[in-house]
Amino acid sequence: MRPEYLQAARDTGMALVERGLALVYGGANIGLMGEIANAVLARDGEVIGVIPESLVAREIAHTRLTELRVVKSMHERKMLMSDLADAFIALPGGYGTLDEFFEIITWAQLGLHRKPCGVLNVCGYYDQLLNFLDQAVEEEFLRQQNRKLVLEAKDARILLDHFEQYQPVQTIKWIGKGES
Repeated sequence: MRPEYLQAARDTGMALVERGLALVYGGANIGLMGEIANAVLARDGEVIGVIPESLVAREIAHTRLTELRVVKSMHERKMLMSDLADAFIALPGGYGTLDEFFEIITWAQLGLHRKPCGVLNVCGYYDQLLNFLDQAVEEEFLRQQNRKLVLEAKDARILLDHFEQYQPVQTIKWIGKGES
């Protein structure tokens, strides 16, 4: 893993604490999740972890959090994190990160929440994904206003600034519906 990703996770944790924001995350003590949690905890910030029982059993649950909520399933985890969080940031990650991020973006598109969502595009990690979303607009699989649901920045402080300025747009999910 690139050291820039680890530093970005730490910087994100510091930025949250500087703004008096709590961290709600997946509850693990590994990878970038563990890094961001440790950065927040090191500065006496609040960290709420949400982890399924199956992952606790694998001994990856972070044991020093402000609060650790253990749930039955990944579905329950995503729902609870969505309820607890005021905004959503995807740091560089794999399938789990993408799954959780796209589900929360889909919920925004459907009007189930109006919270800001963004990717921390460290070292251009999300460039190809952002280009794909632009292509989905060009190919008329995604509306431009829905594309704007995904905010982006290379620095956590800038992404949090975008979140503070975020004005939810009224979205219409279906291409072709309601158009003249």
